Amino acid sequence: MQVGVDLPAVDLPGVDLPGVDPVQMRHVLGHFATGVVAIAGLDPVDATPTGLAANSFTSVSLDPPLVAFCVANTSTSWPRVRAAGRYTVNILSADQEHVCRQLSARGAEKFRGLGWSPSPCGAPVLDDSLAWMEAELQGEHPAGDHTIVVSRLRHLHASDLAPLLFFRGAYGGVAQPTAGR
Repeated sequence: MQVGVDLPAVDLPGVDLPGVDPVQMRHVLGHFATGVVAIAGLDPVDATPTGLAANSFTSVSLDPPLVAFCVANTSTSWPRVRAAGRYTVNILSADQEHVCRQLSARGAEKFRGLGWSPSPCGAPVLDDSLAWMEAELQGEHPAGDHTIVVSRLRHLHASDLAPLLFFRGAYGGVAQPTAGR
């Protein structure tokens, strides 16, 4: 186990700090296991489902009920989901790696072969999701090459399925406890 040394913060106006290598950053941050979500809405132009996958998702506030996720500034799907007005955040279950891969790909046929039903406002709730939340945009905040999207929840539901996890660049699940332990 490596032990770091805490040094006092030093404010050096006008002094550039050394840069962080993006490859090393991706490697190190890959050690933080995350769940995976699919953000989905109905394109207002043609009423077809549209969406994207993200692993940068978090709860923000209970009152008001807010969550956040990050989308790449280059995303062509997020503007279509945003235009839908309301959308769903589907927490993917252990058996939905294929859903994540499909929604992560570029192209207009992201929902081909995926089962879904409408949320109360009509946004896609993906079949076999661990949980889903219907949401609407509260605010967007520029953050480097991504945008932090804060969303207000309107409806939500959870199941007893196991989660899909992303860790060290690979998908996995949670080891289920055995009886008697």
